[in-house]
Amino acid sequence: MRYCVFAGSSTGHDPIFGRAAARMGTTLAERGIGLVYGGASVGLMGILADAARRRGGEVIGVIPRSLVEKEVAHSGLADLRVVGSMHERKALMGELSDGFIALPGGLGTLEELFEVWTWAQLGHHGKPCALLNVGGFYDGLTSFLHHVVEAAFLKPVHRNMLIAADDVDALLSALLAYQPPKVDKWMARSNA
Repeated sequence: MRYCVFAGSSTGHDPIFGRAAARMGTTLAERGIGLVYGGASVGLMGILADAARRRGGEVIGVIPRSLVEKEVAHSGLADLRVVGSMHERKALMGELSDGFIALPGGLGTLEELFEVWTWAQLGHHGKPCALLNVGGFYDGLTSFLHHVVEAAFLKPVHRNMLIAADDVDALLSALLAYQPPKVDKWMARSNA
C-alpha cells in the first residue's frame, strides 16, 4: 500500500507544520505504507521524505524536469522519477497510490488535491482523499466547502468524500476505513 502526500515546498511560518510532516513520514514508514510525493528535498516535502527514509520506508519521488532545480530534487531517494510535465507527474502519482493526503501547502498542493478529489467524484477511482488539518490550517477551506454545499454546487455525498482530521493517526485510520460512496450519477438534468 502507498499513499500520495501533497505538501508545500516551503515549511510555512508555524513549526507545527514541519512537525506534522515529520510525523506523517515516520508513521507511514512504521505502518509499512509507502510514500509517493513530489520529489523535492525542501520544505514540508523534504521533511516528509526524510522522516520516512530515516524509518526505512519506501519513498517514491515524482518531479517534472522543469522543477528539478526550482524545487531542488531530492538526491537521496532510491526512486526519483523525473517526468516531462505536471500532468505526467499527477497521473503517475495517482497511478502509484492507494490514497491521497494534503498537508499544508500552497497553490500546487491545493490544485493536486482538488484534481484527485474531482477524479473520485467522477468515479475515475475509489481512493480516499484527505486533509491533515494541523493547526487549523484547512479550517477556512472546510468552511468554504460547507458554503459550496449550501449553494448547491457540491452534493453532500461528494463533500463527505474528503476526509479531514488534525491528527496523523486518526487521519490514517479514516483512510484505511474509507468506502467510496455508491452514486449512480453525480449531476441532475435541468427540467428547463
